[in-house]
Amino acid sequence: MKDANNNGKAVANAKLGQSSLISRNITIFNRRTSIRLEPEMWEALNHIATREKCTIHDLCSLIHIRKRETTSLTAAIRVFLMLYFRSASSELGHDNAGHGSFTDMKARARIPSELEVFFEKKPRSRRVAAEQDVRSNVA
Repeated sequence: MKDANNNGKAVANAKLGQSSLISRNITIFNRRTSIRLEPEMWEALNHIATREKCTIHDLCSLIHIRKRETTSLTAAIRVFLMLYFRSASSELGHDNAGHGSFTDMKARARIPSELEVFFEKKPRSRRVAAEQDVRSNVA
């Protein structure tokens, strides 16, 4: 229940212009450290720990081992979370989630109509097109 209260406070703080980050203590190799993450990141970390039958302390210890020396633990945790869920995604999962249509994505995000003008069709940037050309030539 503590998590739900913290998440609610974080959302309320974000609406007030305050940070929505939540600080928690984790233990890495018997050393306690404090990490600040968004409520959604804590939820994802807890979800993975439950799925993998370990603690968030175990996960953070593994992340700590694998991270670059110049990367903060907080940044490494965020990257780990993204990579974990990206590796678990599938075409069926994307279909079930309704992915594949930016129009549908905008509807789910409930974009105010006055902001629609920012999403009108624009020519693609050369950089993105060039990157895709390189990828298609490699494949």
